[in-house]
Amino acid sequence: MAAINRDDVAHLARLAHIEMSAEELDRMAGELAVIVESVKSVSEAAGDDVPATSHPIPLTNVFREDVVGHTFTAEQSLSGAPDAYEGRFKVPAILDED
Repeated sequence: MAAINRDDVAHLARLAHIEMSAEELDRMAGELAVIVESVKSVSEAAGDDVPATSHPIPLTNVFREDVVGHTFTAEQSLSGAPDAYEGRFKVPAILDED
């Protein structure tokens, strides 16, 4: 792949409708060239014999036993509510829907 030059950056800036000064074009050309070279070196390091991974450390799920514990009745749950309707919490409407 050819290096990114000032003309390439100017072309990309025009496509993206970004105004850039001459100094910005020169600086961005250098920065993009470094990025392209970095990506190229990473691509070369990961050969076909290296398996793809999503995490460097194996993940394990930690689950606890699903044990039924103390639960509140509907009356207990609603006892501290400012308002209730048909066994449910009643809250002020926030959307204008019917």
